[in-house]
Amino acid sequence: HVDLVAAGYDAGIQFGEYIAQDMVAVRVSPDIRPAVVASPGYFRAHGKPHMPSDLLRHRCINFRHRGEGVYRWEFDRGDESVAVAVNGSLILDDLDLVIEAAIGGAGIAFMAEDRAQPYLANGALERVLEDWSPPFPGFFLYYPSRRQLPTALTALIETLRLTPAGTAA
Repeated sequence: HVDLVAAGYDAGIQFGEYIAQDMVAVRVSPDIRPAVVASPGYFRAHGKPHMPSDLLRHRCINFRHRGEGVYRWEFDRGDESVAVAVNGSLILDDLDLVIEAAIGGAGIAFMAEDRAQPYLANGALERVLEDWSPPFPGFFLYYPSRRQLPTALTALIETLRLTPAGTAA
């Protein structure tokens, strides 16, 4: 998380839920729905989790995003929200490797539904905890409201802005 003004940036791109209230936010992606997945062979050998807390008894494939800590898997259902620090000796920083490891039976993975979809469709991966995985606000370009916008940033905003139907304008 970067303070745009202090760092001298005109704008940034971030998940909508993390943008400060005093920023102007322009949607640049549709909502994102998480998917908790593993290979059919993994689930045959270890069973399927039915609650997020069940993940603590499974091998999970952890993801570390560029120098940040290991991601805690976040789940929501109705008024309940939980973050689970899953177990697993495999920590990767490349989503393609996470997908390969999950397909290979190394454990359960957490990723965006659109990344998992081709492997769900061909049967290489199976999904669990769908009722705990609602969509969340996707990416937004954001910038300080008190600043005159450079012409290039205005053009970028108009190029990236999504229409209500979820496609670029």
